[in-house]
Amino acid sequence: MRRLAQAPNLSIATLWAHALREEGLDVSVQREYLGAVVGQLPPDQCLPEVWIEDDDQFDAATRALRELQNRPQRRWHCSCGELVEGGFEQCWQCGAMMPTLP
Repeated sequence: MRRLAQAPNLSIATLWAHALREEGLDVSVQREYLGAVVGQLPPDQCLPEVWIEDDDQFDAATRALRELQNRPQRRWHCSCGELVEGGFEQCWQCGAMMPTLP
């Protein structure tokens, strides 16, 4: 069992773990309940961590997490004229889906 990453908060750690499990990797979130002791322990000791259960999957998990953390950000103009940025695939103005690339 090896530590894969330390997350900035429990929500991010849980999202990362869920996405990695979807890839077939056996991961768990550790330190998920230490938020209650913030102020009593050093802050870096209280952050949640994502751990890989099988050491043989560590390299694959590292690659998958890196891809997850560095997803491409898009910038596109909707047919309604709205500029949509980030990871959004649907226009927040009119609800139209992002056009597919040729």
